[in-house]
Amino acid sequence: MKWQWKLGTFAGIDVFVHATFLLIVAWYGFVYWQQTGTLSGALEGVAFILLLFAAVTLHEYGHALTARKFGVRTRDITLYPIGGVARLERMPDKPIQELWVALAGPAVNVVIAAALFAWLVFTDTLVPLRELTLATGSFVERLMMVNIFLVAFNLIPAFPMDGGRVLRAVLAMNMDYVRATQIAATVGQGLAFLFGFIGLFTNPFLLFIAFFVWMGASQEASMVQMKNALGGIPVSRAMLTDFETLSPRDTLARMVQLVLAGSQRDFPVVEDGRVLGIVTRDDFLKALTQHGEDWPVSQVMHVNLPIVDSYEMVENALLRLQECGIPVLPVTHGGQLVGIITPENITEYLMIRSALRARANVPVL
Repeated sequence: MKWQWKLGTFAGIDVFVHATFLLIVAWYGFVYWQQTGTLSGALEGVAFILLLFAAVTLHEYGHALTARKFGVRTRDITLYPIGGVARLERMPDKPIQELWVALAGPAVNVVIAAALFAWLVFTDTLVPLRELTLATGSFVERLMMVNIFLVAFNLIPAFPMDGGRVLRAVLAMNMDYVRATQIAATVGQGLAFLFGFIGLFTNPFLLFIAFFVWMGASQEASMVQMKNALGGIPVSRAMLTDFETLSPRDTLARMVQLVLAGSQRDFPVVEDGRVLGIVTRDDFLKALTQHGEDWPVSQVMHVNLPIVDSYEMVENALLRLQECGIPVLPVTHGGQLVGIITPENITEYLMIRSALRARANVPVL
């Protein structure tokens, strides 16, 4: 993963930190140094932001571990300056399950804030909020307050925040899932517009949040609409049937020829009609850089991939593409390779289908 470093694997989930995360660490250290004028103050600022993002990581684990109970795996968790992202393979099928997954993250911050409050009361160190600033006042109480802020911020009813998923889950208990998503996305975009308007006259950071929320709401609505549009369409209609394959005895030199000769980027590795694996463009380029053209494709290919049958529905194929994280999957029938399927193929099929439908509805003058 570019610009990301792996912190470790916990509970079977890889945790990464994005390079831009260092910016907020440096910024907090600088702000604390400005307000305290000491190196120890700057180090306190760094410690504060690291503890804050430890809470953010636990927040994301709340989502991930709850989703696991409903049979949904989490690919990884990545920390960004604006927060953390747990990449679930998919959302749970039932609205009540999505509700619990969405609430699990803020619930973790509630527990953390409650524990810190109990400690402040036990040690008799609770002070009035007016005595707190960004860099001064009780360290523990400031950490408690920022966890409370995380709960309030994440429960704003707008995608991609948890509150948007809570709203969608509640609506979906009483109406169609697509309609529930459209309403939740509209609410989110309305809030984004409000944030942007307020940000013009107050805090420019709200403009960034507004953009983030607007794009998240739009993407969520588009994804659900696409999933709904795919209902009842067999893979055989959307799969790519004109494609090249590799043999496990081929070298990367052969793939170089195929890539330069056409537009195909990812290649199935086949022997006697049976699919052995897939070589993706990214893995091909990486291996080409490290080992050269004489490296065998059998050392580069992804194996044990899910295989889609041509009679299955496109919706299932798209779900498997998302789950495995590979940009292409082989399509078989009777154990023999008959095609390949990619997200781009699916999108193009929907565009063509939509254009033909629009043409059919054009009145003849």
